[in-house]
Amino acid sequence: MKHRTAFVVPAFVGAVMAAHLLIPAPGLAEGASRGPSPASTPPASTPPPSPPSAPSVPGAPPGRGLATEGATTPEQAVRLALDGLGAHHGRYALAVEDLTSGRSAAYGSSTETFTSASIIKVDILAALLLRTQDRGGRLGPAQRQLASDMIRFSDNDAAQQLWADIGRRQGLDAANARLGLTPAHAGQGGPWGLTRTTARDQISLLRAVFTQDSPLDATSRSYLRTLMGAVTDGQNWGVGAAGTPGDRPVLKNGWLPGGTPQLWVVNSMGVVERAGHTLLVVVLTDGQPTRESGISLIERAAATAVETLVRTP
Repeated sequence: MKHRTAFVVPAFVGAVMAAHLLIPAPGLAEGASRGPSPASTPPASTPPPSPPSAPSVPGAPPGRGLATEGATTPEQAVRLALDGLGAHHGRYALAVEDLTSGRSAAYGSSTETFTSASIIKVDILAALLLRTQDRGGRLGPAQRQLASDMIRFSDNDAAQQLWADIGRRQGLDAANARLGLTPAHAGQGGPWGLTRTTARDQISLLRAVFTQDSPLDATSRSYLRTLMGAVTDGQNWGVGAAGTPGDRPVLKNGWLPGGTPQLWVVNSMGVVERAGHTLLVVVLTDGQPTRESGISLIERAAATAVETLVRTP
C-alpha cells in the first residue's frame, strides 16, 4: 500500500506552501507509519492540584479534579474544567454532545476555523455513501477497499481516488449541505486536506454518522462506524482517551505541519462511551510544536470535557 503526505497538492501550489505545509518530519507523515502510538508530551505547565476529594479526570495530570466550582450549567462546568488544565501550546477548539442526556458543550470559538487534515476523510466517505444511496446502489469491491484503506490506514492515494469519485469540491459541498454542515465548510478551493472546518461542523458530521437523524441510511452508518472502529493501532490515539478504559476507539485523526516550521495541526473526532453515556467528541488544534504535544492536548481536553459533562448534575 502506498502512503503519502496528508493530501495531494496541485502543481500550482508554490514551493513555500509545499515546504511548510506538506513535508512532515521523518517518520511522522500521516498514513506513512503503522508503528506504536507516539508517547504523549507533558503540557507546557501543570497547575496546582485540586483538593483530594475532587473526582479524578482520566488523561489529566495527576491530582487534577473537575474544576467546576461556581458552574451553574454543564456547559459552564466544562469550560471551567478545561480552563483548569492550564497553559498549552497553540490553540484548540472542542465540541462534545452527549447523545444519552441531550447535553452539549463547546470550548473555543464556534466559528473559528481549523485546517481539517485527514479527518476530512470521514466526510469524503459520507459523501460517497450518500451519492451511492441516491443512485440506488452500494459500493463495489474496489471502492470498499479504497474506503477501508482511507479510514483505517489514512491512505492518501485512496482518499484522492474517492475524492474524484464524489465530484471533488462541488460534490463535497453538495453532500455537506445535506449532512448539516454550515457554509464555513463549503466553497473552498485547493487540496482536500486543506479544507477549513469548525468543531461544531464536525459534531454535525458525527451526528449524521452515528444517529438516525441523518440522510445516511442504517447500512451506510454502520459501515462508517465499523471502519472508524478498526483504525490501525498506530493511529488510534485521540478522543478515544475520553472513553471507558479498555474500549476500542471509534474515531478518525488527522495531522500535518501547519504552515510554519515545527508547528503542527493535530485533530481527532469520534464517538465514545463513558459512565453509561454515548458522546460525540471533536478536538481541533493548531500551532502545536510537535505532533505528540497536539495528541497530548487532545487527549487531556477530551477526557476532561467528557468526564465533566457526564458527572455534572
